[in-house]
Amino acid sequence: MHSDTNSLIAGLVGDLRPVRPLKLSRGLTVAAAGACATLGVVALLFGIRPDIASGHFDPLFLLSTGLFLVLGVAAAVTVIVMSRPQVGTDHGGWTWAAAMAALLPLTALVMGLAEGSGALARSSPEQGLDCLMVGSALALITGTALTWWLRRGAPTSPERAGLLTGIAAGSIGIFAFSFSCQFSDIYHIGLWHSLVVVAAAVVGRVVVPRLVRW
Repeated sequence: MHSDTNSLIAGLVGDLRPVRPLKLSRGLTVAAAGACATLGVVALLFGIRPDIASGHFDPLFLLSTGLFLVLGVAAAVTVIVMSRPQVGTDHGGWTWAAAMAALLPLTALVMGLAEGSGALARSSPEQGLDCLMVGSALALITGTALTWWLRRGAPTSPERAGLLTGIAAGSIGIFAFSFSCQFSDIYHIGLWHSLVVVAAAVVGRVVVPRLVRW
């Protein structure tokens, strides 16, 4: 019996190989590479807005892109941390960034209710749909990078990791495309740019868990 037990153990561990531990710095590098690649694609395919290229920044542009960037970074860092599960780790820091970014659609909603039916027209629906589609497509770059990183790790909550992957990807995607988008109106940004994050979050929640289960 003793010999059989040793044989069983030897058979179970015989094919094991050392695995390089995941480092936070490498995960951050992967996320940063995805964000830089997204900005590069925007600059190459769509160009940078003339006012931004000349150094003239609209205040709402700075505010909105800053909020999306903070949300994207916060969510991406949380995803990277979730790939290395540890007892007692808090994964709720990103919610503060989400609350700040939520002020954009909330402001658009409040102003829209005050203005009436003309608010939707001011959001430029045709161009807004373009932002939604392009921003969502750009989100695939960061989303793919973070999903690849998650597959190397062992997230204990794939559903939450997928949701945050989508939020990070959508935020980075629309952050990058904002440098090309010609509209700096609260209705346009609050509705269509925010919808990119929502859409990417839904896709991430549905798709990513199936790819990272272990």
